[in-house]
Amino acid sequence: MPVASFQKSFTAGLLALLASAVLVLPVTGEAATSTTKKKAHAAKVATAKRANTKHANAKRASVRPVAVIVPAKPSFGQIYGLHGANDPLALKSSVALVVDQDTNEVLFSKNSQAVLPIASLTKLMTGLVVTEAKQPLDEMITITDNDVDTEKHSSSRLRVGTELSRGEMLHLALMSSENRAAHALGRYYPGGLEAFVAAMNHKAHELGMNDTHYIEPTGLSSENQSSAHDLATLVKAAYQYPILRELTTSPEYAVEIGNREMQFHNTNGLVKSPRWDIGLQKTGYISEAGRCLVMQAKMAGRQLIMVFLDSTGKYSRQADAERVRRWVTELPAHAAPATVSAEAKVTS
Repeated sequence: MPVASFQKSFTAGLLALLASAVLVLPVTGEAATSTTKKKAHAAKVATAKRANTKHANAKRASVRPVAVIVPAKPSFGQIYGLHGANDPLALKSSVALVVDQDTNEVLFSKNSQAVLPIASLTKLMTGLVVTEAKQPLDEMITITDNDVDTEKHSSSRLRVGTELSRGEMLHLALMSSENRAAHALGRYYPGGLEAFVAAMNHKAHELGMNDTHYIEPTGLSSENQSSAHDLATLVKAAYQYPILRELTTSPEYAVEIGNREMQFHNTNGLVKSPRWDIGLQKTGYISEAGRCLVMQAKMAGRQLIMVFLDSTGKYSRQADAERVRRWVTELPAHAAPATVSAEAKVTS
């Protein structure tokens, strides 16, 4: 081989060998340090991200949902400003009336002409209409979907399909204020619910309850309205029927529903109190009406009718009745009646 060709071939081979060596040499010096730093930095970033994520998840888990507080719906009495009227007994009811049943003497009056929603006090008229209709108390009545409350969505222990006698339904409506029982009583009236409501309003007119109007038999509607004077008249009329006296003051009552015996209790705890001699009573509550109570009771040798409307607080109506009882017991004979009024006549 010529020397020139040999040198050219040798040079080419050497260059190829050097190039191959460069490709496989490990990274050393500054390049190696830079790569290591980058990897370490990436690892730190990943660790930090994981830590942040874990902290955020823990924080979310520890945060409790904030309860949304819905303000209580004011009653009509609160809207009308009736609670601004002070009275010597410091009653929590914005409307109150105490009347001697025998003489019609008014012993105590507070906003007694105000016309307000009466809630389940309505059921006292329901019971009066059913009683005066003289429908068989042993006739069986069935709860249907029509009796389910679609206005206030109130609960009931009487499921759709429950079958009880008219007497049992009347007992539950008056004693434990069962809305479905009261509604079913109206449906089973001759002519149906519409005829029943018409009979309720006719009876109110007959009794001279000119401030009273009903649109349904339970009291769930705020359009069922009356005044304390009218309700005292209703209590006096209902008291004439022994069955209404008995059922409204019954402390408890058990009925057979299917294969079960269910116990119901009176909504007015005062019927169990030895301090009270109650002849007839009914409670009521919807937000528009506040806490309501009517009673006929004997005290200080007198038969009295008491009406309390739009009371604030779960037990305030019973507490108001206790205040009146103590006041009447200590009241001197022939004392002048206490009259408190913040109004001319109030109507909605």
